[in-house]
Amino acid sequence: MSSNDKDSQELAQERTDWAEDRTVMANERTFAGWMRTGLAAIGMGLAFQALFGKWDPTWMPKAIASIFILIGVFIVYAAQKRGCDVQARLNAHDSEPIEGVNLRLIAAFMGLGGLSLLAGIWLFEF
Repeated sequence: MSSNDKDSQELAQERTDWAEDRTVMANERTFAGWMRTGLAAIGMGLAFQALFGKWDPTWMPKAIASIFILIGVFIVYAAQKRGCDVQARLNAHDSEPIEGVNLRLIAAFMGLGGLSLLAGIWLFEF
């Protein structure tokens, strides 16, 4: 193998490593985007309850708010699942990705917060 072939192979491998690092970072940005979407859905449910909580029958705004909150919790779970699955298939080279356990913790706390809001809507009178 000539020196030029070896240099071009090394450069190709380096470019491949950088591309994989960019993909790792893109996965993290995608995870963050889905978490924002889930949080927005949870916020929409809470806002709906706050704005229309005095409707009669009282269960109707609670049910509609619950749908939004449950959609948000599902989005958070799906983001965590997808983000961890993608991250497990990739190898970081120069970048330092968020560990899968941290993605799960973030999603767990956001989901727990959403479910706590859901419980609060049904258990407490506003």
